[in-house]
Amino acid sequence: MYKILTLNNISVKGLDCFPRDHYEISSEMSHPDAILVRSHNMRDMKIPDEVKAIGRAGAGVNNIPVEEMSERGVAVFNAPGANANAVKELVVAGMLIAARNLFGAYDYTRTLDTASPDLERHVEAGKKKFVGFELPGRVLGVIGLGAIGVQVANAARALGMHVIGYDPKITVHRAWQLSSDVQHAATVDELLSKADFLTFHVPLVEATRSMINADRLQRMKPGAVILNFARAGIVDDEAACVALDEGRLHAYVSDFPSPQLMAHPRVVVLPHLGASTREAEENCAVIVAEELREYLENGNVRNSVNLPDLFLPRAGDHRVTVVNRNLPDMVGQMSHILGKANLNIVHMVNESRGAIAYSIMDVEGEITEDAARELDAIDGVLRVRVL
Repeated sequence: MYKILTLNNISVKGLDCFPRDHYEISSEMSHPDAILVRSHNMRDMKIPDEVKAIGRAGAGVNNIPVEEMSERGVAVFNAPGANANAVKELVVAGMLIAARNLFGAYDYTRTLDTASPDLERHVEAGKKKFVGFELPGRVLGVIGLGAIGVQVANAARALGMHVIGYDPKITVHRAWQLSSDVQHAATVDELLSKADFLTFHVPLVEATRSMINADRLQRMKPGAVILNFARAGIVDDEAACVALDEGRLHAYVSDFPSPQLMAHPRVVVLPHLGASTREAEENCAVIVAEELREYLENGNVRNSVNLPDLFLPRAGDHRVTVVNRNLPDMVGQMSHILGKANLNIVHMVNESRGAIAYSIMDVEGEITEDAARELDAIDGVLRVRVL
């Protein structure tokens, strides 16, 4: 029986992926095999030693201590792309909000006196005050062409916009999905100098923190719009507010409220709505639940942020998996121990990801506790599982 601890409300569709005859699921559990989480800050909690995997029902993993988990041999999974359509739609909405001054116009209309005989005149005055512009022919700059960025770029092309993308690490899979007439920028600064709208879909890491700062704001086209539906911290909010005050930016639409942004009349802030649709929450929960099941039951890895993707169909009598530091002769030492125990390896795969390596080995015969302990005692081994 596998035990799953949930730290947030997880979609029922995701929880239903766990057969109840093999899984116990609870929001209160002292010795879980795995944890399902959405936004709960796991960096402040003591994660039990029994935890073998953590599944984030979403894309970002900033709330999970990934490095610490890697050192403990704990696999961390996420659900990239599950919320891509939800975020794409919100980015498009953000462009329309900014281009047509919708929130300002709404606020203005709400202040009108419905009983006033001059209501129609005030309405017409507001109509002139909030004149906007249209999207076709405008340039959208997209930084980060992963699952979300590609969908945003393609949607903007469908709206008649010109699109420039920047992503030096774009995968072949995403490149095939990207509209062929999206232009490619060689640098962030090249993109900034051409964009009427700027959106980014990258994680918050040291390289992206304050990516849009005072210096880069100076290089943007006058009257540009910034859309932040990625992470708080990627835009220097103080510098953005200064650019708005000076008239260099037309608008800033952010999904990450702060007192400074909330007080600025030219900023539209939303309460972190990016993935807040029923469909996205269900997709994220189902994807990460399936990932956890496959890892717990078979040791296969898909969409891990710290282990290499690895899949091996079952063969032999038993399966053993090993997470270890990526050091020389690790596979040789494992094979030697299994050979000493008269266990023939019938199928094996090994891959590395940075400083971590992962092996799946199917053997003929039974893996004894002594053999498992010997594997675990190899210098550099972080976790051994016998399945």
